[in-house]
Amino acid sequence: MRAIFLSDTHLIDRHEPVYGAVMRFLEGLQGPRGAPGGVQAPGDGAGRCDALFLAGDFFDFWFGREGRIFPDFLPVIERLTALRDQGVRIGLCEGNHDFFLGDYFTGVLGMEVFPDWAELDLDGKRVLLTHGDVIDPPDSGAALVRKVLRSPFIYRLQRILPFPFVWRAARLTSLASRRFSGEAESLLVDGMRRFALEKFGEGYDAVICGHSHRPVIEHYETAGLTRTFLTLGDWLRHCSFGVFEDGVFSLSFYKP
Repeated sequence: MRAIFLSDTHLIDRHEPVYGAVMRFLEGLQGPRGAPGGVQAPGDGAGRCDALFLAGDFFDFWFGREGRIFPDFLPVIERLTALRDQGVRIGLCEGNHDFFLGDYFTGVLGMEVFPDWAELDLDGKRVLLTHGDVIDPPDSGAALVRKVLRSPFIYRLQRILPFPFVWRAARLTSLASRRFSGEAESLLVDGMRRFALEKFGEGYDAVICGHSHRPVIEHYETAGLTRTFLTLGDWLRHCSFGVFEDGVFSLSFYKP
């Protein structure tokens, strides 16, 4: 099988360059069943795709209910739906910018949503996939913010407030919170690496994270087996994505 992983595209405005790059990448993917009428996928993305996993912060914010969503998200959702119809397995990890995804992506579109992390079986490889914010220390500011934003109170509140108000508030807060320094990225990767090494001891073959915005891939040989630690980077600077094919994980970069 061939699986593609990406995270931290932070889509928000269909006219932004990053949105166009992500759309061209997705248009270059084609599922096992192919496009209707046997038409080849346009674009120059990553080619054949059996599974596509979005590891959080795919959207720069998310609030949606009963099929009503932020208008600029429609083109990319239509492309994800087309890939689903071609037989691509699509799974979304919730990030620290996009959560409460299940109502729409599972309830309406029938896609998989993982609030914290997903345990995947890829050709016999045991894989742990997470956005990565769940790895933050429980007493950290980020963890406390996560707990508040994902609380039942916030969930109920966003379902009763007028959509224009919710979207504007979400956009303002998300733009302010997605800036990382190089030092912060390094600290996040260090914490994720420690987490991955612990999980290797529990029998996982790979740990894949987003959140740090830094693309990193490391392979470890333990007990004659190769374990992989992969952080997916982002699409604000790197246009990086992970690939699993023929039992091997790799890190690639898309050239828009």
